[in-house]
Amino acid sequence: MKLTVVPTPIGNLEDMTFRAIKVLKEADLILAEDTRTSGFLMKHFEIHTPMQSYHKFNEHKTVENIVQRIKTGTKVALISDAGTPAISDPGFLVVRECLANEIEVECLPGATAFVPALVASGLPNDRFCFEGFLPQKKGRQTRLTKLTTETRTMIFYESPFRLAKTLAQLAEIFGTERKASVSREISKMFEETKRGTLTELAQYFNEHPPKGEIVIIVAGFEE
Repeated sequence: MKLTVVPTPIGNLEDMTFRAIKVLKEADLILAEDTRTSGFLMKHFEIHTPMQSYHKFNEHKTVENIVQRIKTGTKVALISDAGTPAISDPGFLVVRECLANEIEVECLPGATAFVPALVASGLPNDRFCFEGFLPQKKGRQTRLTKLTTETRTMIFYESPFRLAKTLAQLAEIFGTERKASVSREISKMFEETKRGTLTELAQYFNEHPPKGEIVIIVAGFEE
C-alpha cells in the first residue's frame, strides 16, 4: 500500500523528471488538483492514466474512498497543478489521511517554486522559514507582527493582484530598508526576479502590475 507524491513542472515542461513520467504512466489513478490543468501535461507526455480531481475535499468520505482504493491495491499518484503537492496545497489532506491509515507515502524529488526563488534572491539561505500564503484578512497583522524579530530569511507566496499592497505592508511592519526579492513566472518564458528594499519593490510593482505565480523572499531581522 503506497501513495506516491509526484512533483510536476512549475513552468518549463522539460523540468519533468523521467522517474515522474514513469510513475504516472504505471499508476492506476492520478489524483490531480485540477484535471483540466493537468490534462495538458498528460497529453504532452502521452500519459493515459485515469485522473480524478481532489482540489475540493468537502466531504471526508471522498478522502476515505481514495484510502480504501489504495488499501485494495490501486496504485495512486498525487499531483498538483504545478510543483510539489501538499505544500500550500489541499493535497496535504490526502497525505495526512493516508498516513493516519498506515499507508506508506513516498514523495519524489522535483520542482517547487520557493527553492529557486530563495537561491536567486541572494539573501542568506543557510536558515530560512517558509510562511506560504498569509491570511488575507483575519490574523494577517498578528502573523506579520510575530515575524518582526524572525532572524531567518522568510518565504511568502502571494497573488499578483495583492503583491504591491503586501510589499507595502511588509515595509510598514518590517522596516522600509529591509532587503527582499520578488520572483515570478519561475521556469517560464518571462521569468523575473527583482531585488531591493521592501519600499523599492512595493513602488516598482505598484507601477508595473505583475502577472503569474509570485514568491517573496524577505531578509531576516538583524539584531
